[in-house]
Amino acid sequence: MSTTDTAAALEDAADRVAEVSRADLQIILRRAALRLRNASAVSMEDDVEDALRDLAGEFGMTRNDTIRFIVREWMEKNTYLPVHSLDEDGGVEGSA
Repeated sequence: MSTTDTAAALEDAADRVAEVSRADLQIILRRAALRLRNASAVSMEDDVEDALRDLAGEFGMTRNDTIRFIVREWMEKNTYLPVHSLDEDGGVEGSA
């Protein structure tokens, strides 16, 4: 379903809200939420999109959350942002 189709379905449901079944309304709203969640303001080349999709699947994150994670990690590693500080009582991974 394209963005135009989703918008048209939402407008139609709003015009006939009393007539739309609960199940149909749930489907329309879920599709709209999915589109909003996965809306991409930043477009990438096809190979980058493929890698990003695979990585997001591995992380169990949305595309946008994965981009945010990657950018933050890169900025921390290149000292554009301070590294997350660890709590004194917090656990750590690995061995010394």
